[in-house]
Amino acid sequence: MPVYYIISYDITDPEDFSNYGPRVIPYLSKFGGEVLASDTEGLAVEGHPRKMNAIIKFPSEEDALKCYNNSEYIPIKAIRMRSTKNNTIVLVKGFQN
Repeated sequence: MPVYYIISYDITDPEDFSNYGPRVIPYLSKFGGEVLASDTEGLAVEGHPRKMNAIIKFPSEEDALKCYNNSEYIPIKAIRMRSTKNNTIVLVKGFQN
């Protein structure tokens, strides 16, 4: 069953953050990760928006967690952590068709 990371955070250092995308997108594909949406201008219809919002699909929960917990992700994650704040990543199970 597919799963989705629903991600939101505020970018505090755009210059440093610009190094994140080119490194994380190829990395995600190693685990079957596919960026379905990514937007810095999302419209909040309820609640408090963050500057960056994204949805990433994985084939399974196991793949998603392997991706997040892999040691290769540590230096990539460090870019995001030092250039953002208010990070939230939620793993959501998809529907079986």
